[in-house]
Amino acid sequence: MSTAHQPSHRTVHPTVLVETDLVSTASARRWLAVTRLAIGFVFLWAFLDKLFGLTYSTGAVVDGQQLGTAWVDGGSPTAGYLASVTGPAEGFFDWLDPTVADWLFMLALAGIGIAVVTGAGLSVAAGAGTLLMALMWLAEWPPTQGSTNPAVDSHVIFALVLIVCAVLRSGDTWGVGRWWAQTPAVRRWPVLR
Repeated sequence: MSTAHQPSHRTVHPTVLVETDLVSTASARRWLAVTRLAIGFVFLWAFLDKLFGLTYSTGAVVDGQQLGTAWVDGGSPTAGYLASVTGPAEGFFDWLDPTVADWLFMLALAGIGIAVVTGAGLSVAAGAGTLLMALMWLAEWPPTQGSTNPAVDSHVIFALVLIVCAVLRSGDTWGVGRWWAQTPAVRRWPVLR
């Protein structure tokens, strides 16, 4: 008699799928959770480094030049990036108020990072993260000479990883995704899942 593995179809709520409905092996769910935690940490680390100048990309001194000043010390987390925008998107980014850009960028990094690490609000985090990555990709478009790939870079990969983590409900393993799905707000508006 064949005992092929059948996924468990236990749902948190009759209309809300959980991770075991989508990913049938425990090993795959754990690796998906590791991936989720890693990408979440990328966003949280960027937030903390830009906020406090932890000397990795902000506050570091390279060839005698400081790469940027922490936001808490009066630096701008977006100034260097936006100053390097050239090409067709330059006009789009020129109209941004620097203070508004700094606040939106830092709130996005913190919000996306916290949501992804905790596993709550992954759909919203994936949407916001994809938008942020698309804007950052656009700011670097067209690719400069020496780019390794003219279309797919780390921004595209990060966006895809966020989407996969949200679609496959990766917050249910080693996160609060199942609990989050039970909250009245998420039951009423599943897009918050």
